[in-house]
Amino acid sequence: MANYDAYLIDLDGTIYHGKNKIPEAKRFIDRLKAAGIPYLFVTNNSTKTAEAFADDLTTLHDIKTSPKQVYTSAMATADYVASDTAGPKEKKVYLIGEAGLKEAFARPDIKVVPADEANYVVMGLDRTFNYEKLTEATFAIQRGARFIATNADTNLPSEKGMLPGAGSLVAAIETASGVKATIIAKPEAPIMEGALKRLKQPKKPIMVGDNYQTDILAGIQNGLATLLVYTGVSTKEQVAAKDIQPTHVIENFDQWSL
Repeated sequence: MANYDAYLIDLDGTIYHGKNKIPEAKRFIDRLKAAGIPYLFVTNNSTKTAEAFADDLTTLHDIKTSPKQVYTSAMATADYVASDTAGPKEKKVYLIGEAGLKEAFARPDIKVVPADEANYVVMGLDRTFNYEKLTEATFAIQRGARFIATNADTNLPSEKGMLPGAGSLVAAIETASGVKATIIAKPEAPIMEGALKRLKQPKKPIMVGDNYQTDILAGIQNGLATLLVYTGVSTKEQVAAKDIQPTHVIENFDQWSL
């Protein structure tokens, strides 16, 4: 195997299945720690804080993790808005989302405001989304606010079936406003650029995940090597049909040599 100097690693389906452990994944992380190779967990989930993810990894999966080792789409979105030189200098944001997004935007260079004062509309998954929020966001965008979305994931897996994801709510605002959102999360560039910056711009990074459409495409589209592990979303049949194949493919992490 090639020697990579940093790992960007997906979470659900890759390191765990919800609350269920993937033992091979823990052993993989243990090997990274022992080798002193830096890694960053990179997730499209904007609802939880980095602290919450780190706590879950530590307590539920026995993978001791610091919040600094987690980079969420909410954090990437806040980084993107704060550094958006094409937008207004003063960042006034109407926020639609949950705890992870709210914490990410609680920073001095961004001001969270009511919709009628906003020059940005930023949204992630919001399980209290309603017609009033749709209306306020639509009006703000029609007045010229820039429309930014954490991710475009249409569905989320659950015990009952596939739940509506943030992308389904983004689509409602896009339809009502007539404006396409700028998407931040995998497979788009902003979250990858933010993650690599946090890893201090490694020379030979690799993107690791279970989902070809998000994790692997994120690596392919942003010039990174990729490692697909068949413990989650994508199947061998689906991947075989793709024109561009992952750099590496494994059944589980016990097959991977650092």
